[in-house]
Amino acid sequence: MSDLTIKRRVTIPVRAGGVMADFISFNGDDSGKEHIGISFEGKVPESKEEASIPLVRLHSECLTGDVFGSGRCDCGEQLNEAIDRIDEEGGYILYLRQEGRGIGLYAKLDAYALQDQGYDTYQANEMLHLPQDDRDFGIAADMLKALGVTSIRLLTNNPDKAQQLKEHGIDIEEVVPTKVHVHKYNRQYLETKAKSKFHTLKFDYIKE
Repeated sequence: MSDLTIKRRVTIPVRAGGVMADFISFNGDDSGKEHIGISFEGKVPESKEEASIPLVRLHSECLTGDVFGSGRCDCGEQLNEAIDRIDEEGGYILYLRQEGRGIGLYAKLDAYALQDQGYDTYQANEMLHLPQDDRDFGIAADMLKALGVTSIRLLTNNPDKAQQLKEHGIDIEEVVPTKVHVHKYNRQYLETKAKSKFHTLKFDYIKE
């Protein structure tokens, strides 16, 4: 992976101007996927120490969830939660173009069809002879370094994100869990992530 540098920083009013964020592109990314950094200034922090350690969310692209509010996952809810929390505390969303845990949109739809036959989200990928999770979070570490950030508070329930960032030289000062956005359509999906990949999810309730 080439060393990244910032290419362009443009302020965009998000949610019809309710939130202001800087969208950041990069030079040197040889993946061809056009990953994006999104910077939030944050409100007044409670302490100088808190201000110095940004809250960061690594969010893998999910067209069905992020754009169309699909009930088969919790991606859209997690993205909205991240915008709310990071806009308040200050930090970054790194929007990674790794649809379907890295297998792509068409393959994700193929996997959904297999899930409809009773396979879980990881089994479906294996049935397609694809990795259970093909995401590389090393690019996120490179993006953070280009932004001048080497120490973060990580907003996630996925231990693999923290591990990969550490392996690429990012200090994780704190892992901040996201809420559990569970309902009747995605409960099995979330329970599978908790059981198979040790996502830190506690199922205290279910929305109908």
